[in-house]
Order: sequence, then structure tokens, then C-alpha cells
Amino acid sequence: MGLLSIQDKRLAGVTLLPDDFIDYYMPRANGEFVKIYLYLLRCTHLRDADPSLSSLADVFSCTEKDIVRALRYWEKAGLLSLKFHGRERELERVELLPISSSLHATQQDPGPEIDPYAPDGSSGKAAGSEQIADAASQNTSREKTAKPKPSVMQISSGRMKQIHQDEVVKQILFVTQAYIGHPLSTTDMRRILYFYDELHFPADLIDYLVEYCVSRGGRSLDYIEKVGLAWNDEGLTTLAAAREYNAVSRNNYYTIFKAFGIRSRSPIPDEIATMQHWMNEYGFDLKLIGEAASRTVKQTGKPSFPYAERILSDWHKAGVHTLEDVARLDEEHQNRRKQAPSGNAGAAVGDRQNKKPAGDATKFNENFHQRDYDFQQLEQELLRQQQRPGEE
Repeated sequence: MGLLSIQDKRLAGVTLLPDDFIDYYMPRANGEFVKIYLYLLRCTHLRDADPSLSSLADVFSCTEKDIVRALRYWEKAGLLSLKFHGRERELERVELLPISSSLHATQQDPGPEIDPYAPDGSSGKAAGSEQIADAASQNTSREKTAKPKPSVMQISSGRMKQIHQDEVVKQILFVTQAYIGHPLSTTDMRRILYFYDELHFPADLIDYLVEYCVSRGGRSLDYIEKVGLAWNDEGLTTLAAAREYNAVSRNNYYTIFKAFGIRSRSPIPDEIATMQHWMNEYGFDLKLIGEAASRTVKQTGKPSFPYAERILSDWHKAGVHTLEDVARLDEEHQNRRKQAPSGNAGAAVGDRQNKKPAGDATKFNENFHQRDYDFQQLEQELLRQQQRPGEE
């Protein structure tokens, strides 16, 4: 019997995409970056495919800089290797790396976007070099003080298959779905079970986490994840600890609301995040925040969180820690206002026609210009008019 010739035509026109890319990398990447990566996979199966930056930019209707920014992102995630040459740092080669050898990248965040044309991926001025420096310093301190957090807060699909029949897991998913009000996708399930399997939250704490977030209007998995990770950072690993922490926080929120004059409603998630920012990152106590809230209402006539944020941000930059520091800043401000007019009085008179009035001038004063009459000439004109009847 002769040999059989077997041909497989099923994969014609098909681009294979690794499951690990879908599970770990795609959920947190920019959509445009994902499209560019998928197109690179497609190009590996094209004959004589040798795309340039300009041709890729034409395909996606973007700039070459946008293409290189996406390539830099995937390079930092461990999926690409880029080679540049020359002083102009021209891109010469793109090498796709196997995901199996770069799964360590799922344990770190690719970080902020960088200037694609800066040497060695460093940031230029336009891309925000200070932001890159801050991120680098934060990463260094984090490595010294804490374990790195995975960029994708979810368990793997393999681990999901192992534990999905566990009765506790079923109960967690059932309660979560009931609170959220819609069926959970596979990705949603893996994100919820991350708290159970990776952070070792007990089932009752996860139930309380979801209930807490939904009661404050946050039904999205992103919000639930953010609150849960914040609890983990605070060391809240039991239901009792979480309840006590939230009770104290709730009292603080309503104290701040009272300073704003808000009594008829509960804080929404954005307001809670802002108040936590004031207390945790700025380190302000309730007295300082209450003073900022009081000044906000006096100036704007309404409880404006953005206005209060500007006040507290200025205080934070000025190193304010107590109400006495605030009083000192107020006194310095008043002294500057008193000294400014006396020192510039002569210049103010000479430039009155070319400058706007001082800060407390009204719109009427800004738009009204006094007429400069020669009263002696007007008086002579009036006398001449009175003498004319007699002369006739």
C-alpha cells in the first residue's frame, strides 16, 4: 500500500492567539495596543511581509509615534523584543517572544507610557519625565517593602477549573451575582475568586465586600476590586476588622459631609475616594478638612469637592499640618496684599489706562473708563454761549 499524502487546509487564513494573552495581557492593555499586537501576529503568516512604521500607521490611521508607543508597551510586558540602530534610534527589527517564557510579566504592571523616540525607552519632556521618575522611585520602594502585585487581579483559567466545584466557591459566586444583578462572565468569576484563592479572604468577607460596594452604588468589578485591594493593604482580612474599619470611615465621611452642609444623602464612590485621598495621602485630620469645606461653602455658596481639593492641595504643598499653619499662611497672604499697593502706587497711576483694576474690582469697573474733561475750557465755552444773545 502506498503512502498517503495528508494536507491540512483548516488553518488557512487563521491567526492563532495564545490563551495566556487573552487571560493575562489583553484585559489591562489599551485597545489600540491590542489591535497592533494582533496585526503583528497576522503579519508573521504573510509572505514577503515586511511592514514599516509608516505602513502600520496607515493601517490604523494613527501616527508612527503611536505605533512605536504600542510596541514599547508590549516590549515592557515581555512579549516583544525591539532593536533600534543609529543615533536617530530608528526601529530596525521586531521579534515576537513566546508568552510561555514571559509569564513573569503578569506579575508586574507595564507602567506608564513612555516617549517611544527617547533613548532606551526613557521619557522625553513632552511625555512627562517627572511621571516616569516618580513611577521608578515608587517601584524601587515597593520592591523593598512589599511583594509585587500582579497587574491582572484574577486567577488563571487552570486554577478556575480546579476550584469551580468547591461549595464555598459556588456560594461566593452566587452571592456576588445576586448583589451585582447580572450574570458573571468567566473573567468576572476569576477576578472575584482572586480574593479567595490568592489573598485568602474568607467567604463572609468577600460577601461583605460586594455588599458594601453595591450599597454605595459601585456595581462594577473595577470598583469592587479597588476597594478589596485597599482593604488588603490595610490588613483587613476578617469580617469583624472590615466592619470596624468601615464604621470609623463612615463616621469620618459624615463628619466631612456635615462640614459641607450635606445632610440629606450618603457619599457616592467618587466622593469617598476623594475623602480617602485627603485623609490617607495628604494626611489631613478632620479639623483641617472641615476648615477647607467651610471656606469652600463661603466662597462658592455650595459644597464643591473640586474647590475644596484645590484648597487642600495648596495646603499640602505648603506643608500645612495644623490649623495654626493655616492661620500663619492667611497672615502672610494678608501682609503681601497690604504691601503690594504701597510699593507699586506710582506705577499703578501711570499705567491706569493700560492695566485692569485690582483683584477686588467689579466687572463694571473693568469695563467703565472715566472721561477726562477740561473743566476750565468747558466753563469758558459756557460763558461764550451766554454772551452771544446780548451781542446780537
